[in-house]
Amino acid sequence: QVQLVESGEGSVQAGGSLRLSCAAPGLTPYSWYCTGWFRQASWKEREGVGSINNGDTNVRYAESVKGRFTISQDNAKNTLSLQLTNLKSEDTGLYYCAADRVEYGLLPWYNYWGQGTQVTVSS
Repeated sequence: QVQLVESGEGSVQAGGSLRLSCAAPGLTPYSWYCTGWFRQASWKEREGVGSINNGDTNVRYAESVKGRFTISQDNAKNTLSLQLTNLKSEDTGLYYCAADRVEYGLLPWYNYWGQGTQVTVSS
């Protein structure tokens, strides 16, 4: 069974940084999969934050995070990461990683999801 496990939960002040990681030991071969990060605040629908396809040739970001967040992956370690910088209070939410063999970009149609890790930004 495929499991995605996020880590990196934290509370920071506005302007701070965090790094989220997603381990996916069951995704083999990992290089076949497209992955993404999503977030959901309690009062909002889940939204795509960043995505990267297999082969790392197509990276996408939501307009709200461009220039502040960076998505990357390590195929050898089956891990996906999201570097968050210059955090704002509106970045607060539960962050999920997702994976699928199909490239869905920022659309929430992925087949595999993690349980989420909380990011809280105080102003």
